[in-house]
Amino acid sequence: MLPLVFAMGACQELEQDVLDGVTAEDIAKSTNPNLINVLKASAYARIVGSWGGHNSIWSIQEVSSDEMAIPQKGADWEDGGQWLRMHRHTWNASEESFNNSWAYCYSAVGEINNLLVQYPNVPALNAELKVLRALVYLWLIDSFGNVPIIDETSTGASPTNKSRAEVFAFIEKSIKDNANLLSKDASKSTLNYYSAHAILAKLYLNAQVYTGTARWADAEAAADVIINSGKYSLSSNFFSNFSERNGGSTENILTLPYDENNAGGFNLPQMTLHYSSQATYNLQAQPWNGYASLEEFYNTFDNADARKKSFLVGPQFAADGTRLKDISAEAGDPDGQALTFTPAINMLAPNAFRQAGVRVGKFEFASGAGPSLSNDYPLFRLGEIILTKGEAALRQGKTSVALAAVNQVRTRAGMPAYTSTTLTLDELYNERGREMFAEASRRTDAIRFGKWGQPWWEKSASNATVRSLFPIPQNQLNANPALKQNPGY
Repeated sequence: MLPLVFAMGACQELEQDVLDGVTAEDIAKSTNPNLINVLKASAYARIVGSWGGHNSIWSIQEVSSDEMAIPQKGADWEDGGQWLRMHRHTWNASEESFNNSWAYCYSAVGEINNLLVQYPNVPALNAELKVLRALVYLWLIDSFGNVPIIDETSTGASPTNKSRAEVFAFIEKSIKDNANLLSKDASKSTLNYYSAHAILAKLYLNAQVYTGTARWADAEAAADVIINSGKYSLSSNFFSNFSERNGGSTENILTLPYDENNAGGFNLPQMTLHYSSQATYNLQAQPWNGYASLEEFYNTFDNADARKKSFLVGPQFAADGTRLKDISAEAGDPDGQALTFTPAINMLAPNAFRQAGVRVGKFEFASGAGPSLSNDYPLFRLGEIILTKGEAALRQGKTSVALAAVNQVRTRAGMPAYTSTTLTLDELYNERGREMFAEASRRTDAIRFGKWGQPWWEKSASNATVRSLFPIPQNQLNANPALKQNPGY
């Protein structure tokens, strides 16, 4: 029996049926695609992992941006001040969330490398695993920048940092060397030829940040591979991409296939909803009343924009229509005990009102849902790819191409089309915010558009040069003396 561990229950029976008595040589010679599907499942399980949970990589992307915050409500959400520092860009290398994010990524890298060592002569499997590893390194280069490159040939327990440019080259080569070996079927929960190009498009879109050299034309070309394939189309209903049963989305390119029973970890209702919201959705567990959007960001949405329904705002009700009340509401809350999500948050800390702040409602919270959602989380979807093409074109001075692309997304949202005078980089930044809210894109966008160091609510101007990278986690520096901290920390 091959020593693989699976977190996806759907794969366990297949593993028993297919792999009993099968040798590595048998696998290398086999044309049975089920064998490869089983082998790679453990690597994908690590990717699904804690992405959509609290205190890991999604959290550090979102709470450090101007999209959302976790206000401190007395002792609730004090958490040693970690989320206040994250919001204010005063974090330090000892933040637990940084170490969790690092561990999440390198745990996946380790699982992938183990499979590559164990099955070195299965070309289709090797290609997919190397592109999957490149995806993980895209998150690492974006968050931490100068990180160790660990592949299946690496030896020794103390890897050293590589420069951001070297990591960029490793990601690019991993994809370009292997993308043509990937399937062109429109699979969503595993990589294919097109999701490989989505990784490339995002890598090239941020190349100037990562390496100092812009690659706008390459970003546009990678986006075109997906757009021109005919495999994907914009969903007429924007929110169908985020519903509980979004597996049939025509727009989603690569998703994390969460399942409340077999692949948990997507905890958004717990993270954002008020305690009393349990009665709105008949949730199996009481939410934690944490993540809320910033009023200034919320106000960038026009009332006519269909995407404004990405927020939960206003009076809140139980499933039976009864008005919800928070009997512990603060005496100074102008809404009193009647539960009302208000765009304005009275303060970040220490005594934010319990019901202040609009909440994240972009993903469907199914009635009776458990602490983990069954919605598939889109890592890449066509709406983002079209905006990538539009931005890359606009930055090259190809205004008509940019307009044709961006207005597809704009029109889907029910908003008037941009013109050559209204489509500016600043406006495109806002449009990306409206389209990509809560999809872990805003921090990266703010850095690329030169907005990162600007002040926003409860945050003073920050050093964008230093703070555009998170620090190498202190736990990792303690464990590996060969690592060097990022500049400025």
